[in-house]
Amino acid sequence: MREKIKAILFKLWITLSAIIVLSSVVFIFAYITKNGIGSINLEFIFGKPKGIPLGSEGGIFPAIAGSLLLTLIACIFAMILAISTAIYVVFYCESKKIESMVHVIVQCMAGVPSIVLGLFGYTLLVANLKLGRSLLSGGITLGIMIFPFIQVRVEKTLREINFSLVNSSYALGVSKSYTLFKLVLPMCRADIVSAITLAGGFAMGAAAPIILTAAVIFAPTPKSLSSPVMALPFHLYILTGEGISLEKSYATALVLILLLFIINILSLALTFRRKELK
Repeated sequence: MREKIKAILFKLWITLSAIIVLSSVVFIFAYITKNGIGSINLEFIFGKPKGIPLGSEGGIFPAIAGSLLLTLIACIFAMILAISTAIYVVFYCESKKIESMVHVIVQCMAGVPSIVLGLFGYTLLVANLKLGRSLLSGGITLGIMIFPFIQVRVEKTLREINFSLVNSSYALGVSKSYTLFKLVLPMCRADIVSAITLAGGFAMGAAAPIILTAAVIFAPTPKSLSSPVMALPFHLYILTGEGISLEKSYATALVLILLLFIINILSLALTFRRKELK
């Protein structure tokens, strides 16, 4: 009887939790859509910020382009570090101490507040390496932020592959590097791309790391890696914080949410495709 009551309470708990989470997401999306949809048109999507104060009129295209480029650079930078770290831990590291040390470092990096990462990026990239407040500085800082997320998921994916295939490859005299590039990575491609895509969504919505390293109130669409950029989260922060235009703020937030939805849907599609192939 007691176990039955526990099962009912547990089911009630998880059901209520799911309802609260889903209701919150739906409410936030509906509220932002209601307040922002009226300001969205072609001029808003493809135009530049205008008006006095700047941003009270016009559009947000430079911010959309800046956010997409920052996300792209962050994903490339983080992907290179994360995949190589995961491969080293799973296939090359023979010391449990080093493996534990790598895990501790990755976990510590995941716990660093994003504003602290922004300060680190400003000190290292902007001030010391003289990269300036630029697309490259912001992309690298965002890449450091999402590196732990990608590394953990890629390592998990590599550990879940069928190692009998890998051992069979070794037994046939195939080198470890050839096995990795021709057998292991192709098997994990969808999961790795899914992890990178999700991490890209995380990077696109972050404002704190780019406040000191890349974002400015106004800039045209960047033409080089050394150009400062506009970004949607920072533009939203300025519009709201300075009280420039609440309607434009909601519209900017709606565009940002829609871009994140698209990225997450792409990631889910890749995950489902992977499961179907299995």
